[in-house]
Amino acid sequence: MGCVSTLAELLADNTGLPGEAADHLQTVVAEWQLLADLSFADFLLWVPVTEELQPDGGDFVCVAHARPTTAPTAHPEDVVGTRFTVQEHPQLAKAMREVRICREEDPHWYRDLPMRREAIPVRFHDEVIAVMSRETNLAAPRVPSPLEIAYLGSAGDLCQMIVDGTFPPNGTNATDTHTSPRVGDGLIRLDSSGTVVFASPNGLSAYHRMGHESDLVGTRLAPLTRSLIRDPFDATEVSHRIIEALDGKPSSRTEADSRRGAVVLFRALPLRPAGQAAGALVLVRDVTEVKRRDRALLSKDATIREIHHRVKNNLQTVAALLRLQSRRTTSEEARLALAESVRRVTSIALVHEALSISVDERVDLDKLLDNVLPMVGEVATAESQVSLSRKGSFGVVVAEIATPLVMVLAELVQNAIEHAFPAGRSGKVELIVERSARWLDVVIRDNGRGLPSGFSLERSDGLGLQIVRTLVESELRGSLSLRKVRTEASSTRVTGTEAALRIPLSRRL
Repeated sequence: MGCVSTLAELLADNTGLPGEAADHLQTVVAEWQLLADLSFADFLLWVPVTEELQPDGGDFVCVAHARPTTAPTAHPEDVVGTRFTVQEHPQLAKAMREVRICREEDPHWYRDLPMRREAIPVRFHDEVIAVMSRETNLAAPRVPSPLEIAYLGSAGDLCQMIVDGTFPPNGTNATDTHTSPRVGDGLIRLDSSGTVVFASPNGLSAYHRMGHESDLVGTRLAPLTRSLIRDPFDATEVSHRIIEALDGKPSSRTEADSRRGAVVLFRALPLRPAGQAAGALVLVRDVTEVKRRDRALLSKDATIREIHHRVKNNLQTVAALLRLQSRRTTSEEARLALAESVRRVTSIALVHEALSISVDERVDLDKLLDNVLPMVGEVATAESQVSLSRKGSFGVVVAEIATPLVMVLAELVQNAIEHAFPAGRSGKVELIVERSARWLDVVIRDNGRGLPSGFSLERSDGLGLQIVRTLVESELRGSLSLRKVRTEASSTRVTGTEAALRIPLSRRL
């Protein structure tokens, strides 16, 4: 396992978690530096190894590790990829079984370091899918202080919310969490009424730069923050995010300019352990000095998005020229070929349109295909009544996968509509999608007349299937198979065709 480095690859190699569960663990890891810093402890993420991959049974493998920036680490060595049995770390299995935080009664020694371990089950959709262990290095004694007490109390609330399945909240943007304020930037704890009960030195300094001269403890943070921000819209937005957090609603980071010229990032996190309102955490970061560099990066991102926008416009121009040529062509065969070219060019243009509004070169494939597939249906179903449907979710994919995958799916759907049903006959074409940590599996199934006798995908000379084979093998590094299917329904035999597509999502494959 020494060659495995990413969380996605470790999950793919050791578990059978569905795609949504794997995505949730990615979100947990995106957020957990906050937990490590508040806890003064290392956090390790453990998953039970799938039964068929462990002949002895009961193993847990570490798939991610976060070290605190506020305290010495308990694990100076790399722990990712390490396996423990239930006997070696019984709290892991106990936490999964009992769905509660399990703490060791006595510290233990690990490589000459005294350590205290706790196991925290990670719940997703009422199911425990992993366990986090919080491991504190006890070699350096700590003197309790207001800061340490506030940090540990906040960490305890967030850990309980992980057990409850309410943290991180659904819809959290992993990219946003990486650029959000951290504990070391500044932390403010509010009670359930919105009053400050603790402010770290850096949090207090950030408010001093905004123009607040006195202490924060005892003040109502939302109205105070509103009064310090220059732009009325930004002032309302930031104060509203703080109030929403007190009501239990998560929020993303917000940036605002103060009346004194300081630029500050805010992020408010609700605290609701066991469903009980316990106030909120507000993370703040003074970014005035680094704003100039941020503007340079934003300018670069804007340039990339503008390039995608211009490519999209150029492709739309090409599609329009092909349509004009099609109208002037008398040959029906040439007209159909031009119409297919228009569809292919338009499919690529839609991918670039999605990338032109993306901030991280990733594409929501469900939304994109909802635009592409109806267009395919309109072109291909002029002489037949065929319905298109999709079951399952593609999710978000990187740009390098999006373009060839959209092309492949559009070609396969059009191929099914054109060749499965005689003119005037009704039918249906289904896309069935299953996504795991390692694979994206797509089946395009129709209830048409099936494959012709002696059909071979390798010997097929159709342009559409040649395009599909080239993209699947060279761009997507996947596999494609076509097969005839027969099912029994109400004593009537239905014949159709299935195109089965398997795409690896792990970059290592």
